[in-house]
Amino acid sequence: MPTLPVHPDSPTAPPVADDRTHVLGLAVPELRALLALAGADQSYRVDQCLDWLYAKRVDSFDQMLNFPRGVRERLGELAVLYRGTILRESASSDGTSKLLVGWPDGGSIETVWIPDGERHTACLSSQVGCPVGCRFCASGINGVQRNLTTGEIVEQAQHIRRLIGERGRLSNIVFMGMGEPLANYENVLAAIRVLNAPWGLGIGARKITVSTVGLPKQIRRLAEEDLQLNLALSLHAPDDELRRELIPWDVPIDELLDACRYYFDRTGREITFEYVLLHEVNDRPRHADRLAALARRLRANVNLLRYNPVEGLPFQRPTAESAFRFQERLRERGVNAHMRTSRGSDIAAACGQLRRTTTATGTVATTASTSASAAAAAEAPPSE
Repeated sequence: MPTLPVHPDSPTAPPVADDRTHVLGLAVPELRALLALAGADQSYRVDQCLDWLYAKRVDSFDQMLNFPRGVRERLGELAVLYRGTILRESASSDGTSKLLVGWPDGGSIETVWIPDGERHTACLSSQVGCPVGCRFCASGINGVQRNLTTGEIVEQAQHIRRLIGERGRLSNIVFMGMGEPLANYENVLAAIRVLNAPWGLGIGARKITVSTVGLPKQIRRLAEEDLQLNLALSLHAPDDELRRELIPWDVPIDELLDACRYYFDRTGREITFEYVLLHEVNDRPRHADRLAALARRLRANVNLLRYNPVEGLPFQRPTAESAFRFQERLRERGVNAHMRTSRGSDIAAACGQLRRTTTATGTVATTASTSASAAAAAEAPPSE
């Protein structure tokens, strides 16, 4: 089986005809410089602009009414607030919603809103497609086109906030959409700082989860960022041989666990193993025993997900009974194991079902599903 490189080469920015600055991707010093260039060099203008962007969520500089007209016009020449176009909105029977967002270069991604009582979670994508190619996941079927920019990542969260509207506030972020977040490290971290900042979306670091198939160098680097982020390792197999069959990136489990141990020691944040149960592939008692041994090495939590079917892939979803037995076997061996509630599969919004879409064009099309089969989702982390 061919092995993909651990550090894939993919462009960090899209080739777009419109080279104006994407404001949603800017840190405060960069925003200050942009405003000065537009003729608004007073220090208080930065706070005013941030209020318009993130508190009032305007989509046009013309709506920033306390800015002089000339400044607003100049900002429109220099920058844009939003780059993406919502090509389709899909609504699940269980309340989950999925947006297909298109970018000016023709790329597209899917992002998901998962409401759960007062908690509202955005499942964000980090790349157009995915370079990993997990055998059971739709996101990597057509490979990876490029990394998303910082602004494109933050923009997804802004779109989800608009979906939520008056029903609450965006409270949780999971980087469990399309792409490998740590393969787009710089842009993902810059976006996290905007999402976390009091002047940005104000989402606590402990409410933000980064999910990775495992890039040891980047995991160690993340540990040094002085952020209390949740780290989820997409493990999916308890030994190297089976993991290589399911996840083409050939990184030994021991090396991944060493990096995760370093993350735990530096941050004090417990690691979570994500484990998709595939019928008669990785869900046998011997797999549970090996997984329990790995989890105990890190005192890691285990989130179990029953496989969400993807058309054209050969895997099967295990029964609820067999999944429960797997969970109980882990618990009997001292592991904190949870079975994640399935959400959104009737609109293909579930974990492993997001994919690059190349056929959607034109204006927004809304599909409200009436299927009663809702199952499997881009999972939200447990409440703190």
